[in-house]
Amino acid sequence: MDELFHVSERKSTIGTELRAGLTTFLAMAYIIAVNPAVLSGAGIDAGALACATCLGAGIMTICMGIFANRPLACASGLGVNAMIAGIATTVCGGDWHVAMSVIFLEGVVILLLVLCGLREAIMDAIPVVLRHAISVGLGLFIAMIGLCDAGIITAGAGTLVGLGDITSPTFIVGIISILVTVALACRNVPGSLLIGIVVAVIAGIPLGVTQAPTGIIAPLDFSSIGGPIADAGGVPAIVKVLTDPTLLVISFSLLMSDFFDTMGTAMAVAKQGEFLTDDGNVENIKEILIVDSAAAAVGGFMGVSSITTFVESTSGAADGGRTGLTSVTTGVLFILAAFFSPIVTIVSSAATCGALVYVGYLMMSEASEIDWSDVSQGFPAFMIVAGVPFTYSISAGIGLGFIAYVIVALFKGEASKIKPLMWIAVLAFLVYFFVA
Repeated sequence: MDELFHVSERKSTIGTELRAGLTTFLAMAYIIAVNPAVLSGAGIDAGALACATCLGAGIMTICMGIFANRPLACASGLGVNAMIAGIATTVCGGDWHVAMSVIFLEGVVILLLVLCGLREAIMDAIPVVLRHAISVGLGLFIAMIGLCDAGIITAGAGTLVGLGDITSPTFIVGIISILVTVALACRNVPGSLLIGIVVAVIAGIPLGVTQAPTGIIAPLDFSSIGGPIADAGGVPAIVKVLTDPTLLVISFSLLMSDFFDTMGTAMAVAKQGEFLTDDGNVENIKEILIVDSAAAAVGGFMGVSSITTFVESTSGAADGGRTGLTSVTTGVLFILAAFFSPIVTIVSSAATCGALVYVGYLMMSEASEIDWSDVSQGFPAFMIVAGVPFTYSISAGIGLGFIAYVIVALFKGEASKIKPLMWIAVLAFLVYFFVA
């Protein structure tokens, strides 16, 4: 095991990797309940969705661990699943098989782009300052997710955001998770993020936040699998997508979102997992992108929306995960959860607040690498740092920063500094913003 995953070589231990895998799983476990809740509105059986969500996440996370040997985990992405549910009921006339075929097609195309080297080449063309900004923006985004999940920040009365109800049980559990995590981290206690989650889950029992499981074992249901090859008006669903211009445009929008979301997530996890080089490159990025791209297609085929690399993977990396053994552990737990999902779903999103907020704090260190005194460097970086959390979209925030970088460079007469692939990325973002 040690030789297979290079555990000792990366200054880790098998115990640390297993613990980090559990930390990542608990930080992501909410998707087992949330994904079926979102997609069942499209007409897919909720039990089948829970089963396929676990199996899809488990299989692709294990693939990530074995193929890329980095601590990244995959599962059905939030936001995309809500979009697909809406597409199924509106554009696709209630046929969820066609909607999932849109995801399947997007995954296949983006996989081809990776195999051709385009996706990796675009990442290499990104200026170092923007790579640092992506890490900072992701840190704020991760912290914002944790604070929102705990109700610590909410939509305000007459304002976009405000402080939540401090007497709310969810708020209290979130604060407990933060305090425990930070207190243990101050004392350099191993597994502080995991302990913080567990303590918050226990604290949530008398507060009514941690719900009693509805059972122990859930039956497996595979009825959501195979959407792209299902009949859709006399032809396979995937054929209907390929012949419908509207659905092709939607597929392009999803491709852009997946393309840059994963880039940002990979850089964020690489920073915590210590496989981000000094010039901002992610080690093993090609393998990571291949698995992530294939995961999107697998998600569409399994009927669970796009499976993508989860930003919550940073929690496991921050807890010491350095190898693919962390991912394999997370993946195995997801597969087991397919059988025991009623028990797993007792971990509330509020309980993971502390882990996500602490990871956000750690990622803020990248801000010191940005020369804020130089407008050509600082302003595009700021647009990413502010854009990611303020738009609640990784890809939108990155797009704003890319466009700002090109505009400032043009104003300064430094167009020659812009690499050709950056021009392509900016043009793609402009199209994405207009059609999304």
